[in-house]
Amino acid sequence: MAIRTYGTNAVDWERRIDLDRLRTDRLARLRAELDSSDLGALLTFDFANIRYLTATHIGTWAMDKLIRFAVLPRGGEPVLWDFGSAARHHQIYNPWLDGAERARAGISTLRGAFHPDAGIAADVADKVHTVLAEHGLAGEPLGVDLIELPVLAALRARGVEVVDGQQTFLAARRIKTPDEIGLLTQACSMVDAAYEALYEFLRPGVRENECVGLVSKVLYDLGSEYVEGVNAISGERCSPHPHVYSDRLIRPGDPAFFDILHSHLGYRTCYYRCFAVGSASSAQRDAYVRCREYMDNAIALVRPGATTADIVSVWPRAQEFGFPDEQAAFALQYGHGVGLSIWEKPIFSRLVSLDHPEVLEEGMVFALETYWPAADGWSAARIEEEVVVTADGCEVITRFPAEELLVAGRRYFTAGGALNTLRESQSHRNPGPPS
Repeated sequence: MAIRTYGTNAVDWERRIDLDRLRTDRLARLRAELDSSDLGALLTFDFANIRYLTATHIGTWAMDKLIRFAVLPRGGEPVLWDFGSAARHHQIYNPWLDGAERARAGISTLRGAFHPDAGIAADVADKVHTVLAEHGLAGEPLGVDLIELPVLAALRARGVEVVDGQQTFLAARRIKTPDEIGLLTQACSMVDAAYEALYEFLRPGVRENECVGLVSKVLYDLGSEYVEGVNAISGERCSPHPHVYSDRLIRPGDPAFFDILHSHLGYRTCYYRCFAVGSASSAQRDAYVRCREYMDNAIALVRPGATTADIVSVWPRAQEFGFPDEQAAFALQYGHGVGLSIWEKPIFSRLVSLDHPEVLEEGMVFALETYWPAADGWSAARIEEEVVVTADGCEVITRFPAEELLVAGRRYFTAGGALNTLRESQSHRNPGPPS
């Protein structure tokens, strides 16, 4: 059965995504991972881990500042220290944090912007140590995901043993709950709409940055929380792939591919599509067919019990498409988990997966990406699909058509009639059975 895509609003007449259950299930998964580890507690400064643990959010402006932090003690409840009035807001509007008991005012070092002698790092260490001591955990290892060196030194000065806790967080987030899968699917449906608008807009004479602006507006109008990036690549910029948009004018006959990354209630997308603009050369079509074959071969293998090694084994070696080794070609034939951040577990790459395979499990959500440079030496094809591992296989949740290379742009005519058309008979709107 297809994964359901509900409206984004809450209603009384239909059971949709249950946000209370989402909060409860996420915390339960993290507690289970903590209980099975040798850690006494977890400390997080990472924005996505804080949200997973505490179900709080204060805006994407704070993502890179490392100012917020939270602790989950073994056998206890999460405690959050937040920026300024944000803590007061949580006390009023986030009842699952029990008011001021577990939503507290506190701030870290602002990535060093505070004067080193102001004692901020020591204050962070004192706050964390107090919670650990209250639960009898001051002598137990403290797992931390990200940390600034002054805070690390201050914790060690308090006698706290700081160890890697990132793997514990990622292990909890590896399998998605039903509500997380629903939110990830909704996020993809918003990108479906953005690609439809982009396909209508894309033509010779527009700039890559205009495409970025259009996609961003569509997503924000649909309620996106954060447009993390729109990777717009065209023409000779397709090979090699620079992974960043420019102000280049798109020309007739260009390939153009896009990666749309945004957040819906925290849950991300990573979703490439590839087009030809105005017309498609035989080299572009051949590259697309090969890129699609690598994608289809990989998806056909996705099921519980398969491994990341199984998937990457059907992808080409780096040397087969012009790179000296797998590190040089990293992220071109690639896969990664998608959740509150992109590039979660599991990772699919010939760089690591053949020697360190990970087993696929029901409830995983990840993106698979394939790439192939065209024989003309300057164009290329790029495709990405997001899949959910189901009990007996997988379901693709990225729905904008990608089975064949779509040609976007205005109609062109010769004296004898149509040379090629924008829509390729508009087969993407009402695809019929293959002839």
